Amino acid sequence: MKTGLHSLWKCLCSLAVALALYIPSYSQLSAGNYFEGGVTVGPMVFLGDLGGHFGKGTTFLKDYNMNATKLAYGIYLAVHPSELIGFRLSGNFGSVEGDDSYISNKGGMEVARLNRNLNFKSNITEANLMMELYPTVIFEDQPTDLWGRLRPYGVIGIGVFHFNPMGSYIDPNTGQSTWVYLQPLHTEGEGFVPGRPNYALTQLNIPMGFGLKYYMSDHVNLGLEFLYRKTFTDYIDDVSTTFVDPAVLAANLPPGTAQIAIAMANKSPLQGIPGTGYNPGDKRGDPTQKDAYFTIGFKLGFRFGDTNKYANSTRCPLLRF
Repeated sequence: MKTGLHSLWKCLCSLAVALALYIPSYSQLSAGNYFEGGVTVGPMVFLGDLGGHFGKGTTFLKDYNMNATKLAYGIYLAVHPSELIGFRLSGNFGSVEGDDSYISNKGGMEVARLNRNLNFKSNITEANLMMELYPTVIFEDQPTDLWGRLRPYGVIGIGVFHFNPMGSYIDPNTGQSTWVYLQPLHTEGEGFVPGRPNYALTQLNIPMGFGLKYYMSDHVNLGLEFLYRKTFTDYIDDVSTTFVDPAVLAANLPPGTAQIAIAMANKSPLQGIPGTGYNPGDKRGDPTQKDAYFTIGFKLGFRFGDTNKYANSTRCPLLRF
């Protein structure tokens, strides 16, 4: 028994020594306190009820329409108390859209969405506060020497965003198409039907994702980042539940507004035909899945306020990731 315990003790001691030699000390990881500022640009993609591909509508990339991709821009400022972790404040501006006409008719379950014939577009303005974590730092020697280094990272936080969906409206008198704001039209009876409150245009989200940075120098880096936003609303596209009775809109809106609201609430060419699924009470959207959106950002960052003690020293060979 003593021999076994002695062997185990020697093994643990050897492991502790190896880790102590391999993992940088706390002082190394906490050195180089700095700020980073930069810009980001890249595609913004909406994931919601409108548009999609063949079969049943689902969440995430299966129903992604390439022609609904829009461009987003952003700026950010981050503080890094250590090389291992950072805290970022960012602002982004972009737009999203969805359109049932983007669906290719394969004769399957997608036909129901194609015949629904709804569309939307909306600008997105957001601000996020996030934490960045660089896990490979613990395997680096001299982590404050950055030139030529490649670093993956994860990011998560909380954000606030503003949206205001619009849909295309065809004037029955002129035949001209214009874009109208949808929230004031209460197209699903929000605020009029019990249990269906009107939705707010400013909401919280949870941004989460991952990225990769390449340091062109100790003070300039290029990055690529995927950032998904989980939201708590199903109305970014103004579609969530069931078709509302036009009488509800007529009774609660001024006559001119009610006329537009009724036209926008149900644009299906099959409305009014019994049993087709495009009449009051029939399914218009899927309330069990909240809307979401994501960006793929190409980032340019500038590091400043650096206390990097290696910045002006002679470089030694590094373990680089």
